[in-house]
Amino acid sequence: MKTILNKEQLHLSIIRLAQHLVENLDDVSDVVFIGIQPRGVKVSDKIVERIKLLYPDRQIQYGILDITFYRDDVREEFHVASKTDIPFSVEGKKVILIDDVLYTGRTIRAALDALQDFGRPQKVELCVLIDRRFNRELPIQPDYFGKAIDTIASQKVKVQWDIEEVQLY
Repeated sequence: MKTILNKEQLHLSIIRLAQHLVENLDDVSDVVFIGIQPRGVKVSDKIVERIKLLYPDRQIQYGILDITFYRDDVREEFHVASKTDIPFSVEGKKVILIDDVLYTGRTIRAALDALQDFGRPQKVELCVLIDRRFNRELPIQPDYFGKAIDTIASQKVKVQWDIEEVQLY
């Protein structure tokens, strides 16, 4: 096991991602932030919380997207859905999808499919805490990332929010 981001580095990565996102936004009123269930929600909560501190006088639109039934992998265990909470239309909006780790790209493909149920966005961008650059199965790349790492397929990357670390197994 190897620590990729310790507590301080994780905190700084969240701050930097929030800063980078707002630097590239013309107007936050035309942007919606969507965390991908289950593991992207914790990182999206923290990023959006930080953005709200930067824009205390603006309403930030934030939703949570469950992709369970949009996945293309077949698992032996029963799919247990999480909660989707998107109380707004994404029609014509700039959508920032947020997840913890980008690996094969299949989670993001499922999120893009699920997102279509809420309207047709003007643009979709991807923000991830960790970009595992190798072993992509789909041509999906992050627009924003906290840290890019090179791993092999047998390795696992886990964001451990209880101890606030990102670890490589």
